[in-house]
Amino acid sequence: MTGPLSFAVLGPVRAWRGRSEIDLGTRQQRLILALLLARAGGAVSVAELVDLLWPSDPPPSAVNVVHRHVGMLRRRFEPGLPARAAGSVLVRDGAAYRLRTDGESLDLLRFRRLVARAGGGTGQPAVELYREALALWRDRCASDLRADGPAHPEFVAVDGERYAAVRAATDAALRAGHVHGVLPAIRLAAEREPLDEALRARLLLALAADGRRAEALAAYAGVERRLADELGIRPGADLRAARDSLLDHDAGGSRSGRGAGPAVLGSGGAPADFRPDLSQPAGTEPPAQLPAEHPYFAGRRAVVAAAAELLAGDRTPTALVIDGMPGVGKTTLAVHLAHRLAGRYPDGQLHADLRGFDSGGTAMPPTEALRGFLWSLGVAPAAIPAEPHAQAGLYRSLLAERRMLILLDNCHGWDQVRHLLPGAGGSLVIATSRRRVTGPAGAHPLHLDPLTDAEARELLTRWLGDAAAAEPAAVDEIVARCGGLPLALALLATRTLGRPGLSLPAIAAELAGADGRLAGFGDAHADLERVFSWSYRALTPEAARLFRLLPLHPTGELSTEAAADLGGLSPRAARGLLAELGAQLLVQPDDGRWRMHGLLRAYVAALGEEHDDPAARAAAVERVQRRLSA
Repeated sequence: MTGPLSFAVLGPVRAWRGRSEIDLGTRQQRLILALLLARAGGAVSVAELVDLLWPSDPPPSAVNVVHRHVGMLRRRFEPGLPARAAGSVLVRDGAAYRLRTDGESLDLLRFRRLVARAGGGTGQPAVELYREALALWRDRCASDLRADGPAHPEFVAVDGERYAAVRAATDAALRAGHVHGVLPAIRLAAEREPLDEALRARLLLALAADGRRAEALAAYAGVERRLADELGIRPGADLRAARDSLLDHDAGGSRSGRGAGPAVLGSGGAPADFRPDLSQPAGTEPPAQLPAEHPYFAGRRAVVAAAAELLAGDRTPTALVIDGMPGVGKTTLAVHLAHRLAGRYPDGQLHADLRGFDSGGTAMPPTEALRGFLWSLGVAPAAIPAEPHAQAGLYRSLLAERRMLILLDNCHGWDQVRHLLPGAGGSLVIATSRRRVTGPAGAHPLHLDPLTDAEARELLTRWLGDAAAAEPAAVDEIVARCGGLPLALALLATRTLGRPGLSLPAIAAELAGADGRLAGFGDAHADLERVFSWSYRALTPEAARLFRLLPLHPTGELSTEAAADLGGLSPRAARGLLAELGAQLLVQPDDGRWRMHGLLRAYVAALGEEHDDPAARAAAVERVQRRLSA
């Protein structure tokens, strides 16, 4: 088989090489391909793929199974590809995969291109472009893979683009006076989404404009009954306005002057009854969504001062992006900064936890955050576009008229936040991530290190008051054992407060007796392990294996060459894996040697003892010793 590859996701998932259709394998392999196609060239993390294949209780081998499925798909697209070769179609992107496609090889991208061209045009040519775009749809997105349960949010979002295009096509056809050609599309969309009042209202207007007023009134009666029976509500303003325009026309009160149908056009050329009021309702207070500030916030004066200096400069950033290792206090600092700065942004504050790294393993789609923000900004749910780019455009348009502060916590990466950044205007985003988020123009990174010893003592004193002041030696031991990690200090402080009989010297003795193991934290060690695990689970298998071997190095800091020896890797492969680890779990100071926080070291050492073959670990140690003795 020869010829270019092409893919389809606007209906059943299919692929071709030239004119020959490709067998896409098992359902799990087709699901992986479907999500890659719905992302249209964007990265899909391994964690997302695990969650896609196993919505609950993934097996211990889940990550390896995902990699095997990806390898099989690669060889379907590139026959003869060696087993471990990267390929050029389905490619690795850090801890994620992406499928290389373009506007000619993927129906979703062709659809988007046609819709964009139609949106910039007028009259019958725009209607024809919409018709051509909608003709690409054969069914719902990935229709052959959707079971009886809830569809994957990415597939639902792509379906939403279809319905948004149907609404736009109907509006364009009504303006141009050529509705007959779009009636099949609006009928089908209304059948698929029977409770979407915006679609139903446009169907009424299109039917009436095509000379089918009796059918339009019957359709209104049907949706009125359904809304009452299933939701217990009356039709909304859009539906009622469409019905009233039909009744007005029948009574001789046509407002448009067109003989072919009811009055639907406003002076600006858009359907008069479909202009959503995007302004904030009168009397509504600006949104104030910031979480409460931590009562025991301490230290961080240098970072706070650096942020203040940035915002006072001539080139004010549009975003401050705080990154750092798990447990270092990124959210606490972000909330503190947001409360300090809130007075500069009189139009309110928005907040979203994007769940980039949490126990659920499912990051919040940008469309979900956008819908919440648009609702908070006064946009009625029915007026929120379905298509992500349209949502983002509306969001930026509203922010251009406001000075707002937006707090985006727990971001996974650039793809998750790019639609949530303001365009023009005077708004500010404060974002947090365990990874260094690169890409946003106008964003300034703020890397967060563990607390200094003085800041750590200050934090314990804020938590414990006189008890900390009375035991300076125990406090010093606790500070040293926690390595300045705010999460560890907070867990020990709450453990002390929760057990009045447990003194600070006793806690310090437990930590010293554990000799660096997390067991010294008592029942709090599980909380540390859980928070660390969220970053560990996001690693590729190769990076996770190297991470488990790093504690075997005797010095606690190592070069790229030493890491290569540990893993039995080439220096190039080791450099790539260290870069993945360094994005959230390692530190590389100016001397070029990699370091790991002591508590992370204890966590991953236990993982290595549990999961890795003792003989392989012994061989890794032997390779390092040979290097050190050379």
